Amino acid sequence: MSRRGPLDVVVVGAGVVGAAAALAFARDGLDVALVESREPPRWREDAPDLRVYAFAPDNGALLDDLGVWRGVLAARAQPYRAMRVWDAAGGGELAFEADAFGRRELGWIVEHGLLVDRLWAALPAAGVRLHCPEQVTGLEQPDDGDSAEVLLDSGSRLRARLVLAADGADSRLRALAGIQAPAHDYGQRGLVAYIDHERPHQATCWQRFLPSGPIAFLPYAGAHDRRSSIVWTLPEAEAERLLQAEDADFLRELGHAFGQRLGALTAVSRRAAFPLRRQLAQTYVGGRVAVVGDAAHVVHPLAGQGVNLGLRDVSALRGVLAAARLRGADIGGAARLQRWERERRSENALAAYGFDGLNRLFSNDAVAATLLRGPLLGLAGRLPPVTHAFWRRAAGV
Repeated sequence: MSRRGPLDVVVVGAGVVGAAAALAFARDGLDVALVESREPPRWREDAPDLRVYAFAPDNGALLDDLGVWRGVLAARAQPYRAMRVWDAAGGGELAFEADAFGRRELGWIVEHGLLVDRLWAALPAAGVRLHCPEQVTGLEQPDDGDSAEVLLDSGSRLRARLVLAADGADSRLRALAGIQAPAHDYGQRGLVAYIDHERPHQATCWQRFLPSGPIAFLPYAGAHDRRSSIVWTLPEAEAERLLQAEDADFLRELGHAFGQRLGALTAVSRRAAFPLRRQLAQTYVGGRVAVVGDAAHVVHPLAGQGVNLGLRDVSALRGVLAAARLRGADIGGAARLQRWERERRSENALAAYGFDGLNRLFSNDAVAATLLRGPLLGLAGRLPPVTHAFWRRAAGV
């Protein structure tokens, strides 16, 4: 059954970005519904999620404003105080240090499942109307209407002034809104696992570039400082081979790829891999539908910026909606959404193609690129304004 009056916002997709959006808008006094196809599993301390994020300070501040960040920090979040980036072919090292930026940390390594768990726990008290399990089967948008209507597989209809597609890279709502999102397949997969190592991680994110793709060790907030989450970018065939390899063979190749930076390695989890692609929606607005997060942009994970960009979509849209309400204006009005779209699409495209360029430069064994990239990293590392500019962009400050 349809409600007599429209909701303010319907958010479709309740991952990190969608749940944060629903919570933010509800806390701002909007009438919000959230649609999700399945309830996420509860986060368990004894079962670390293989999917982790390098969470930026601006997004930590967002979740703090939403009342969930303290719960995340109390459960398990690893602050990282430094980053080290170098190339396997030699040359200098690019280093970032929290002290150089006057901060206690550069960011935090946080599990996906923990973020979703804490966000979901906060939804009822904020007044978010949760529709789960439900899937979107249709979308109706009258050309001259003041709302859009989402059709659910249960037969329910949700009418709202603004509908937000946060349902991932293969977003069904984005397709129903007629928004195209061409994709470029990198022919690579990101292999993830938890690894123990002989030497302490030093609250540092380590990344080494190889011709096959970068490998990163991200510090884990467990009972000791000798465990990391790895993200190893590999050609698809190599990733599949290493998924099937015996632990001893996998660890030997992993140690060689990482240059034994943290000493002897031990496997402590299963391995998994996910395909890598670049995907950018051609527009972020289709009538009263706006796309955010992976529904709007998928970027290479080498800089760990995917979820950070998605939450910045939410923060920017939150500002637009607050300004519209202050003026008594339509929160789903085309002019306001298009201003938001121009800002976020430009920012996300710049990030996506920047990461694409870095991947092309470092993930090949061409002689010119090999001779150039190591010295470039070293030069950048010796120029404080350059490292400060890189970090400010990544941190959203």
